[in-house]
Amino acid sequence: MYPGAHSTQHPDKPALIMADTGAVLTYAQLEERSLRLANHFRSLGLQPGDHLAVVAENRFEIVEAMWAALRTGTLITAVNSHLTAEESSYIIHDCEAKVVLVSGSLENAAQLAQLCADVEHRIWLGEPLPGFDSYEEVLAAASTEKPDYEPRGDDMLYSSGTTGRPKGILPEPKEQSVDDPNVPLVQLFTSVYGFGEDTVYLSPAPLYHAAPLRFVMTTHARGGTAVIMPRFDAEAALATIEKYGVTHSQWVPTMFIRMLKLPREVRESYDVSSLRAAIHAAAPCPAEVKRQMIEWFGPVVYEYYSSTEAPGLTLIDSEEALAKPGSVGRDGYMGTVHICGPDGEELPAGEVGTIYFEIDPAKSMFSYFHDEAKTAASRHPDHPRWATTGDLGYIDEDRYLYLAERTSFLIITGGVNIYPQEIENALALHPDVRDVAVVGEPHEELGEIAVAYVEAEDHVSPERDLGAEVLEWLDGRISKFKIPRRIRVIDALPRTPTGKLVKRKLDPELARS
Repeated sequence: MYPGAHSTQHPDKPALIMADTGAVLTYAQLEERSLRLANHFRSLGLQPGDHLAVVAENRFEIVEAMWAALRTGTLITAVNSHLTAEESSYIIHDCEAKVVLVSGSLENAAQLAQLCADVEHRIWLGEPLPGFDSYEEVLAAASTEKPDYEPRGDDMLYSSGTTGRPKGILPEPKEQSVDDPNVPLVQLFTSVYGFGEDTVYLSPAPLYHAAPLRFVMTTHARGGTAVIMPRFDAEAALATIEKYGVTHSQWVPTMFIRMLKLPREVRESYDVSSLRAAIHAAAPCPAEVKRQMIEWFGPVVYEYYSSTEAPGLTLIDSEEALAKPGSVGRDGYMGTVHICGPDGEELPAGEVGTIYFEIDPAKSMFSYFHDEAKTAASRHPDHPRWATTGDLGYIDEDRYLYLAERTSFLIITGGVNIYPQEIENALALHPDVRDVAVVGEPHEELGEIAVAYVEAEDHVSPERDLGAEVLEWLDGRISKFKIPRRIRVIDALPRTPTGKLVKRKLDPELARS
């Protein structure tokens, strides 16, 4: 399904709402604008399989461009709008974009425009950019004639780049029209989370990330309304849920933590009873945080484990999460989980290894654009339809999956293993800690020691010895040998906007204390 199927039945129904301004894009408008843009792409000579890119803050045009790509059989790359101009330019050129859409409102837009001067077709959104065509003028000049057949395109998003240059994740081509309802993710989300015409989906995250973008598209495929926040704010999110009667939402654990840290009287002043599915993923969620969210929101908290590559996924609901704290769910929905050792051997329950998903022969396989070696490395040596993104984990006797930290994050101090995630989970609930990361640093006697980098909440004055307070607070909450030897207060932790921590960028020189 696509906007046209709903625009004829409910032309004035909001397809998109901006939470901050209340601006509305109806289904009739989304249908016409995405059709005009799709016809413009066709007039430029774009063919199915060609690439385009969009770099913008959360705004309607990202979704319009996404639907235009899906209606032309092309591949669209939504670029992280927080990247530097050079980083964005790398992705735009690496994906071989024939068309690039750039928001002139971005801080580095002018520099990016210069770096993209060699891209064949360039369009600006929001604010003018030299050498670019106006988005609105492009739409005004484009045809509104709907072709008899519109081949379905797809997204080609990029990995986070936490270990080097990001790579494009190329889906296998789909031989279907854009109005074919047989889209696996749409069918899965519909059956598991109940997406439908009455859905009001809240997206508090950046639309260039896979999950928010795909959930918005699923909402439109089912005829619902997507409410878009320009950026996450804990209290504003609660106000938006109440104002619009939000039924579905998608979060990362950091957002849960920041909402839980609101004063109780603030949290309890908003009605969140309309929620039927509060879905989270992207990073490990401390079990205590999830328990508190279920207690607050009710048994509507769902987690899934997957990735942008989407070789498979696991799902877990609130009841299961309370019974299996720390688990990210069971397989059987899209791909079978296998835990394998370093030589590819399958490991028994309880043993940590590389997580592979066995992809059903009827499902498509991903590859890394322009990187055959990385594609090959993502496949099991003996089973070509088993794929991994490199995450580690184990399954229990009931086939519930648990994630484990990468071996490179393990801290060995005096011969004792310390897993940073345990310490990070404890510190995440400290009332004065906004964010935390724990790493190992060299030590003459012990080999390594645990060091915590702490980002303070705004209300914490610089005069306070937050490090000493944190150490005292940890006493009794975790084993003494796990308590960090040093606490470094830092202005901001190096996270990607999708919540992934880039530990390699942590530097003692950045610490205030």
